[in-house]
Amino acid sequence: MDLRERLEALREDLLARLVALGASREQIVEAAQGANIDDEHDPEGATIAFEREQVRALSRGTTAQLAQVEAALIRMAEGTYGVCEVCGESIPEGRLEARPTASRCVRHA
Repeated sequence: MDLRERLEALREDLLARLVALGASREQIVEAAQGANIDDEHDPEGATIAFEREQVRALSRGTTAQLAQVEAALIRMAEGTYGVCEVCGESIPEGRLEARPTASRCVRHA
């Protein structure tokens, strides 16, 4: 599998993950509707609040990863993929294999 295929597969995985996180969020919201809103005094409230924040954090991280993948695919289309955005030198192939969204060489990472 070449790097473009890996990036496209990663994009699909991240999009699927965002859909799943959205479904999890909806389940948490539904569960919270019947619960006492007072997180401090309701034993279930703290758990619901934690789960809600965990899904929110995972969604933010997944969205950030998706943006990196999209940016890498744009660089591929523009012909600048594999070129360090700081110094203009080539990014080593090993780095791109390990981190296909890399936009900087090892020295500037």
